[in-house]
Amino acid sequence: MSDAPDQLSWLVRLGFWVRSRLADWGHGARLFARLILLLGAALRRFGLIRDQIHFLGNYSLAIITVSGLFVGFVLGLQGYYTLQRYGSSEALGLLVALSLVRELGPVVTALLFAGRAGTSLTAEIGLMKAGEQLSAMEMMAVDPVRRILAPRFWAGVFTMPLLAAVFSAVGIVGGWAVGVLMIGVDAGSFWSQMQGGVDWMRDVGNGVIKSVVFGITVSFVALLQGFEAQPTPEGVSRATTRTVVVASLSVLGLDFLLTAMMFSI
Repeated sequence: MSDAPDQLSWLVRLGFWVRSRLADWGHGARLFARLILLLGAALRRFGLIRDQIHFLGNYSLAIITVSGLFVGFVLGLQGYYTLQRYGSSEALGLLVALSLVRELGPVVTALLFAGRAGTSLTAEIGLMKAGEQLSAMEMMAVDPVRRILAPRFWAGVFTMPLLAAVFSAVGIVGGWAVGVLMIGVDAGSFWSQMQGGVDWMRDVGNGVIKSVVFGITVSFVALLQGFEAQPTPEGVSRATTRTVVVASLSVLGLDFLLTAMMFSI
């Protein structure tokens, strides 16, 4: 008989946990729907989006450029030594380009964006909540979702494809520098193989779609974590950490799903 209260307590805790998770998911879904529906209102005040694009994109450009260059270096080295075994070193340009525009460009850019811009968004919104600035806006009949969250969300969505394109372009230049200038691969073969093997719709287009989806995911996770953070320094710190973890895992999971969908059609 003594086990019955323990079993009941366990069921109560489980039910409370499930109810809390469902409530959190429902709140997140409503916030996401509002951000999507506020696209028109955000575009009417494009100056707010422009400022956030500068904040998110320009300040992330250095780490994106340097990372893309070194990723291109590594792809050039590893790709050459792998292709050389099969006498196909002339296809190095194609290997570097497809690796970047299909996978590494969107994925690595999204991970770096989550670590650099995503944490900044979470900390900014969390500190505004801790300083009661969001509550003050509501008292003045100003919707914080429309005025604060929506411009940042859509700025992140617009910025991600641009950063991914920069990452891929710089990575291709890095692969060319290692393959052609350092190792001695024929420059004509490097570029001609790339031009003949990369399809604009199937390869570049799929990469752009991935970068847009990743931009939506990372921006929403960052804003949601900041908007729901506890209004304390510890709460903002935990929310910033959750942003990196949740956004990174979401990007990797979505990359698998998108790749399976795109290349199975």
